[in-house]
Amino acid sequence: MKATAVAVTTGALLAGSVQIGAATASAAPLHRPDVAGVQLQLPAGQFLPGVDIPSLVDAVHAGPGQWTPTTAASWKPAPKLQAPAPAPEPQSVPIPAPMPEPLPAPEAVPAPEPLPAPEAAPAPMPAPVLPPPRPAFVQPVAGFLTSSYGPRWGTHHNGIDIGANLGTPILSAADGVVIDAGPASGFGLWVRVQHTDGTITVYGHVDTFVVNVGQPVLAGELIATVGNRGQSTGPHLHLEVWNPAGYQVDPLIWLHDSGVAVNW
Repeated sequence: MKATAVAVTTGALLAGSVQIGAATASAAPLHRPDVAGVQLQLPAGQFLPGVDIPSLVDAVHAGPGQWTPTTAASWKPAPKLQAPAPAPEPQSVPIPAPMPEPLPAPEAVPAPEPLPAPEAAPAPMPAPVLPPPRPAFVQPVAGFLTSSYGPRWGTHHNGIDIGANLGTPILSAADGVVIDAGPASGFGLWVRVQHTDGTITVYGHVDTFVVNVGQPVLAGELIATVGNRGQSTGPHLHLEVWNPAGYQVDPLIWLHDSGVAVNW
């Protein structure tokens, strides 16, 4: 550290950091006889800039009113030190945003199981096989005509005769109810059936019968078999038809009118 020696011979005391101008120089100094001749060690840099230390020393040695600066106007304060410009703030470097983590690969979706093949539609139910409609009237026996209805041998033949083999089935000509089944004068055995409209059919000279009195029968139902009983010249069926009024009629005409095509 550099120091400036200031001889205090007059006993005047200078305070550091005090700037002495022209008016101060002409003022009466402070006299301190007890410090006259003492040298002051002034550290360098402790005076205000622009203070002329030798002039101050001269002022200390000079008597009152003897110190004047060489030129009062020549004293100028030292230029002010400008504070150093602040260091530029470091420019902020943009920090790149963190890269997003890659999305996980989508899980494999299992393929849907194939749908089972639709079951085949069940085959439509076959239409029921209906029997043919049952006829209301039928030919009562198979055979051949041996005698017609009407006059015969000087008398009236009340029916027709159909020759057939012994035991040939005899059928009811229409729906009805059995009103006789058994022995009969001149016929040996017979069967009589009354039909819904009141008409009665007679089956004579039968060999056997398979129905009973009061039994309902249908058209085409078996009621007896061809025979040769009674006053007969051979196996045949004697067939008669009595209308609701009680009169005998030609069986061929009745069958024809009922829609039966006989093959006798």
